[in-house]
Amino acid sequence: MHTRGIHIEGLRKRYGEGDTAVDALRDALPGLPGWTHNDGKLVQTFTFANFSEAFAFMTRVALLADKLDHHPEWSNVYNRVDILLTTHDAGGLTARDIDMARFIDRAAAETGVR
Repeated sequence: MHTRGIHIEGLRKRYGEGDTAVDALRDALPGLPGWTHNDGKLVQTFTFANFSEAFAFMTRVALLADKLDHHPEWSNVYNRVDILLTTHDAGGLTARDIDMARFIDRAAAETGVR
């Protein structure tokens, strides 16, 4: 079942049966500063000091994404990295996206995001 681009079953597995997927996402977003929900995707722009830091960040995320077989949609222009997370197979957000956003936030902080 999907509600506004959110995969309910995936979020219920991760966050429990008592909450709806919309509630689970709403509860998760405050813990994901800077991320917004837009059309079934989590969206964030990261700005680094320079291209090398941005590229190091993307490399770190790419290694985990490949290991988990859960790849972000992203683009990079010099020191800026734009990221969109969604689970295409599920047709919207799942717990995998929320968990990936948390990892991305940690990687950004450790790499030098402004």
